[in-house]
Amino acid sequence: MAGTILSRRRMMLGAGTALAMPSVVRAVEQREPEVLITRNNIMSFTPQRWQDHFDSLGKGAIVADISSRAVHFWSADEEIYNIYPSSVPRTEELTKRGYTSIVRKRVGPDWTPTASMMERDPTLAYMPPGPGNPLGTHAMYLSWPAYLIHGTHDTRKIGRQSSDGCIGLYNHKIEELFSLAPVGTQVRLL
Repeated sequence: MAGTILSRRRMMLGAGTALAMPSVVRAVEQREPEVLITRNNIMSFTPQRWQDHFDSLGKGAIVADISSRAVHFWSADEEIYNIYPSSVPRTEELTKRGYTSIVRKRVGPDWTPTASMMERDPTLAYMPPGPGNPLGTHAMYLSWPAYLIHGTHDTRKIGRQSSDGCIGLYNHKIEELFSLAPVGTQVRLL
C-alpha cells in the first residue's frame, strides 16, 4: 500500500511539472539577454534612477515618490541606494511637489501644529520630544516652511496617506536616513 501512495504522489508531481514546463520554457525563450526588466516589488516600489530627477548627485539626493509611498536615497558617491517605505499626505491639497533640499536636521524634535492644522483640529497643542510626538525621533527640515521628512511613533501610518504634508518614516529608518543625508541634500517630491 505504501508503494502505491508513493507512486501516486510521484505521478501527480510529475504531471504538475510536465504541465508547468511549457510556460517556463516559453518565458525563457522570450527573454532577451540585453533587456533589463524592472518589476515592482511586493510593496509596489519602483526602483528610480537619480539621473531622471537631478543633474548631479551633489551632497546626495532624495526622491519621495508619493504615489508608491517610498523614499529613495542616493549617497553623493553613488555607493548607497536605499528605498524606505513612507507615509504621505492625506489629500492632494496637503501635498507639495517639486524640488527642495534639507536645510536643518534635529534629533528629538519638538512639534508645533501649523495654523491650518489648528483650524482642522483645535485640540492640537505643542509637543516636546518624546513618545507622543508626531515627528518621532528624528526630523529633517526642508526649505519649504512646515515640510519635513521625519519619523513616527505610530507605525500604522507608514504606507498610508496619513500626514498633513510631511513624509514620515519608521523611527529606525529615519535614524538611518538622518545619518546618511547631510544638510544640503537635494530633495524631490513627486
